[in-house]
This record gives sequence, structure tokens and C-alpha cells, in this order.
Amino acid sequence: MRQPRSGPGKRRGRGPRIPAATLQKQKTALANVDQITGAKIPKSFVFSRGKLPSTLRHLQQDLRKVMLPYTALNLKEKKRNNLKDFVNVAGPMGVTHFLILSNPQSLPHLRFAKSPQGPTFTFQIEEYSLAADIANSQKRPRCPPGIFKNSPLVVLGGLTGLGNPFRSLVEYFQHMFPSVDPTTVKLATCQRILLLKHDKEKDVIEFRHYSIKLQPVGVSRRIRKLMQNNQVPDLGEFEDVSEFVKKAGYGSESEADDEAAMVSLPSDIDKLNRASRKSAVRLQEIGPRMTMRLVKVEAGLCSGDVLYPWPVEKEVVGKKGTETGEVEGQEDDSEATDESEDEMV
Repeated sequence: MRQPRSGPGKRRGRGPRIPAATLQKQKTALANVDQITGAKIPKSFVFSRGKLPSTLRHLQQDLRKVMLPYTALNLKEKKRNNLKDFVNVAGPMGVTHFLILSNPQSLPHLRFAKSPQGPTFTFQIEEYSLAADIANSQKRPRCPPGIFKNSPLVVLGGLTGLGNPFRSLVEYFQHMFPSVDPTTVKLATCQRILLLKHDKEKDVIEFRHYSIKLQPVGVSRRIRKLMQNNQVPDLGEFEDVSEFVKKAGYGSESEADDEAAMVSLPSDIDKLNRASRKSAVRLQEIGPRMTMRLVKVEAGLCSGDVLYPWPVEKEVVGKKGTETGEVEGQEDDSEATDESEDEMV
């Protein structure tokens, strides 16, 4: 015997239906929260101040790739905008970090700033190489697009125990990307490393960007390609499949340089790198590469009290006799617009 419905249009045993728009908002909000710290995922803008030569424009685009996926890769800049425009756009979009390139008196500078209230760390770029330059210098460059789907792992060297301003600089670098829990992280998502190493003798910071590649120990390149491509090889020159395997061989071609480069994986990564065998960890530089010297630390966002002065030649005397840094003198041209909102992940 059928039970009467409790009311017109009502469903038994189910709660109210949640609108699709609400579900999408909840999903987006969850995606913007760091699952380890519970804080919002750090996002960034990489833009320029003033006119840049073409090489620095390419460096700017390379830096945007470093900051992927939580940055605007195709950020729109217009000359009529100013720094306040970036701050106004950054707030609603959850942008927390600025990387600002400038070229006062042909001296490239890069500022790392925390939005909206600072601090700001200004570096003079003494040497740099573009990602294209790095690739052209390598016999087998490797930079698959898939490695930019996840943030890089930040490795800091020689920056601890130095006191301020390096103490606050370390904190800035550590919070540029989402936190990583070594016990729960999926190894397949760890495909890049950003190395920031302090050279005590030269008092500079070396900026390096690497891709991470795992190779099974004892498996030749030919066998690896066969398993990775999932394609039947050309066996026309062989009488038997065993000849193909024997010609592929097992030798030093796939061995790690030393025992320290070999690791035992806690879980399977792919068809080749499994927990049952050792894998060799290889780092390949993908660029960009920079040598930077810290020249100024400001308490605010490109303004405020100077916490770390450095005697450099770029300081000039203004019209009214006040000292003005050329890095600050580039605040009157290019900026981001609301069009960048579609570029954020």
C-alpha cells in the first residue's frame, strides 16, 4: 500500500537542494584555502614599473611561469595605471605577493613586496639568464608544460641565522607558495624546485629554478621510452623481441651519479617509478637564473621607513635637495587592470 506524500513537491529522506551557483562558490572557496595551514593560498602578480628592454620583458614572463599556477600569466598592464590600481585589484582576488621589475638607469631591479601593507625587499639584479638561454645551452632541455600545474618546492640555503633583514626575507620566501606537508603530499605533484641560496662571500642571493625527474635505476633509455610512450617499437631489424631488449641493455646510461641521488619511493609514481625499486632523482635547470643583491628593505608597500639601506650609486638628489632612489622613481607608468581577474587560477 502506497504511503501518501507528505506534501506537494516534497521529497522524502532528502534535504533541500543546494543551488549549483552556491556549490560552485563553496568549491572555489575551498580551492583557495591552504589545506595544511587553513590560511588563504598565496597568489601573486608579476609586473613592471617603467619602460623595460625586451630581455627584461622576457625575464618578467619567465618569472610568471615560476610563480604558476597561482599567478596571472597574461596580466594586462597599461601605462596610465599606478601601484594603487594593482593593490585595488589584488584585494578582491586574494593576491598577496608582488614581484616588480624595473630598470632605473639601466640597472635591473626586482622588488618582492607583500600586499597590501608591505614589507618590500628591493634587489639589484647583477646577472641573469632567461629560460630560453638555459634551454639553448643544454643538449636535452626538459620543460614539459605539465610541471607548471603545481607550485614549486622552495629550498633556502645559507639564509638562516643571519638576523634581520634576512630573517623577514626568509619568512617572505617561505610564504610565497602553499605549504607542503611531507607526510601527506603526493610525490607526483612535486615536479619543480625553486632554490634561493645566499653566497656569504659575495653577499648575493642565487636564484635557480629546476625541474625534478625520477628515473628507475637499472633501466635503459630505450626501455623507458617504450613504457612511457605506450607505442609498439619498430622491430623490423630484429628477428626476435629478445634482441630488442638485449640491445637496449642495462648499464650506466640510467644509473645515478652517486648513491645519494638514489631514493626508495614510499608509493608508486608511474609505470616506471615504483616503490619496489630504487629511482634516481635528477634536477635539470629550466630557468630563469639570477644573481641578486639586496639593496633596500622598506616597511611598507614600496614606501615607508627604510629598514635596510645599502650605499649604491643609484641614489640621486632631487630638485628640492632630498635623496630619491631611482627604484622609487619608476612609480608612474604601467599597471594591472581588472582584465587580469580571468587569468588567476
